[in-house]
Amino acid sequence: MRQVRATVISNEQLWREHRVLGHRKLPGSWLIWLKCPDIASEAKPGQFVMVTCGEECLLPRPFSVHQVNEDGIALFYAVLVDGRGTKWLSQRCEGEKVGLFGPLGNGFSVLPEARRLLMVAGGDGIAPLYYLAQEALQQKHAVTLLYGTANAQRCPVPAGIEAVAATEDGSVGHKGMITDLIPEFIGWADQVFACGPPPMYKAMAQMPGLKDKPVQVSLEVRMGCGRGLCYGCTIRTKKGLQRVCRDGPVFDLDEVWWDNVSL
Repeated sequence: MRQVRATVISNEQLWREHRVLGHRKLPGSWLIWLKCPDIASEAKPGQFVMVTCGEECLLPRPFSVHQVNEDGIALFYAVLVDGRGTKWLSQRCEGEKVGLFGPLGNGFSVLPEARRLLMVAGGDGIAPLYYLAQEALQQKHAVTLLYGTANAQRCPVPAGIEAVAATEDGSVGHKGMITDLIPEFIGWADQVFACGPPPMYKAMAQMPGLKDKPVQVSLEVRMGCGRGLCYGCTIRTKKGLQRVCRDGPVFDLDEVWWDNVSL
C-alpha cells in the first residue's frame, strides 16, 4: 500500500443526468485520471483506493480502480447531489493534487482453468469490471459483459469484448434488469464476476444455474478507514463477520448472507 499526493491528469464529465439511486440524486458521472505510478504498478482488478476529499470530509472515500496505465489510475464515479466527497472530487482541475492511499483490499481472481468469463455490471458497477475485462483480454480470455443501466447514458466499455446491454427504460438493448439476461449466458461461462447493487446480488443468489458456478462479486459499501481497523464495513458471511475493506471487497456469491446485507 502506498500513500501519495497524486496529480490530476484529467477530470472529465462523461454525461450530465438527474436520475435517482435509492433516495439520492445523481447529477452526473465523471472519469478522473490521477498520476500515481507507485499505486498503478501494484493495483489489481477489483482493488480500490481511499481518496481524501478536501477539508470538509472528515473521512476518506473509497473508489474502485477503474483503469490503469504506467503513469496512474482512473476512477469512474457518480457525483451525488448531497455527496460532499464526490462533488469535491469533480471540481479538481488538471495539475491539482489529490491525496490517496492504496491499492487496498482483495481483488478478483481468475481461475487457471477458466477461459470464458461472464461479467455482470449493474449501473456504476462497471467501475471495477472495466479493469478486469482489460486484463482478461490481454491474457486471451473470451469476455462477455452484461451491462445494465437506467437509460442510454453509460460508461464506454473496453474494445474486444462482447457487450450485451439492458436498460430500465428500453432505450438500449433489453428492456428490463440486467439479471434478466444472466440465465442465457450461464452455460457458456466458466466463471462469473459481478458488481452492482445488493438487489442484483440477491437475485443472482437465487438463480439455480449459478449454484455450481464460481461467482465473485464486488461489494461497494461505506467505509471509515479502508484498512480494517474501524470495523465500520462489517458484513455477515458463512465464515463469520468479515470486513469488506480488508477481507473483500470481492467475495464469493454463495459466501455472503444476502438477507442481512443492506448497503
